[in-house]
Amino acid sequence: MVTIISSTNRPGSSTLKLAEYYKKQLAAKGMETSLLSLTQLPPNITETDLYGKRSEAFTTIQNIITATDKFLFIIPEYNGSYPGILKVFVDACSFPESFYDKKAALVGLSSGKYGNIRGIDHFTGVCHYLNLHVMPLKLHIGSIRKEMDDEGNLTQEDTLRYTNEQMDKFIKF
Repeated sequence: MVTIISSTNRPGSSTLKLAEYYKKQLAAKGMETSLLSLTQLPPNITETDLYGKRSEAFTTIQNIITATDKFLFIIPEYNGSYPGILKVFVDACSFPESFYDKKAALVGLSSGKYGNIRGIDHFTGVCHYLNLHVMPLKLHIGSIRKEMDDEGNLTQEDTLRYTNEQMDKFIKF
């Protein structure tokens, strides 16, 4: 099973739009995926699902994560790194079976010009600790609002070329 994770809980985010774009494009290439948005997390996750606790609401999410073999993380830049809710999510997942010896591809995005370079590097370190194998080709999409049209499609030629290359490699990974 392949799961795309929209790595923010911000409603109406560009992150979710980009995750939906990847889902659609991967389907066109023959790869079926599921999409998990961190907006789906229990609102009180820090009280209900950390330190060995498990809520019924998170059990459904945990089952998806456990069944997933490959992840595609779409990660926005928050204060020079990745969103805290992504770290809370990883911390809430069962260790080690959630991510151990599985595979991941990473895509960073930002409203600024660097596409979350630092955050992707930071999250790569977390993935290595979890023994989650990260695909070497990581993308950084800056100025995301200029990169997408109103329907959520990427429009810039070079970004389309790089995202297509990453998707092709992810399918083979």
